[in-house]
Amino acid sequence: MSMHLMREFAREAAMESKIEVAVVVGSLREGSFTRRVANHLRAYPSPFSWEDVQIGQLPLYNEDLEKPGRVPVQWREFRAAISRADAVLFATPEYNRSMPGALKNALDVGSRPNGESAWGTKPAAVISVSPGAIGAFGANHHVRQALVFLGMPTMTQPEAYIGAADKLFNDAGRITKPETGDFLHTFVDAFANWAALNLGAKSGERELAGARG
Repeated sequence: MSMHLMREFAREAAMESKIEVAVVVGSLREGSFTRRVANHLRAYPSPFSWEDVQIGQLPLYNEDLEKPGRVPVQWREFRAAISRADAVLFATPEYNRSMPGALKNALDVGSRPNGESAWGTKPAAVISVSPGAIGAFGANHHVRQALVFLGMPTMTQPEAYIGAADKLFNDAGRITKPETGDFLHTFVDAFANWAALNLGAKSGERELAGARG
């Protein structure tokens, strides 16, 4: 069987089973626009099982703590939660044209110790949210820059910059703009296909390696 067919079969199998997605939200504020958007994505049908992975409790990364008996329990729990996931959704606001410090710290904590990154080659997607008109464009791309180095295949289309977030939800928590709701649905569909494609590719490569072995 060709590598292409093996990957396609694996992608279809991934779409038919639950894909565990770690949701990492860069805003720590209770009731933040970013978290509300991330939570809203669950309303759309998908093969995803979503798990919120909190980052506000993580001590700042310090390599001096990477020693037996000194690694903070919060780091260990965070790394384990990311390792369990099949894919990762990053949702970020923008602070001073970049990602929040808490999110950068989470990326650093998850990437260490050297050679043991919890991020691995997990497929990822980035959505940025802001009351401003450009939808946290700068933060979105700073997150993407880090993910390139971490080796995470990150969905390129559709790009998701959600602006005017302060006007996005009504008092009942429903999205006020149907076109934004339609876009978010498209984003979830695309991420499902992207995750399944990449997970299927990895599965196909393992099967091919086993056949060669």
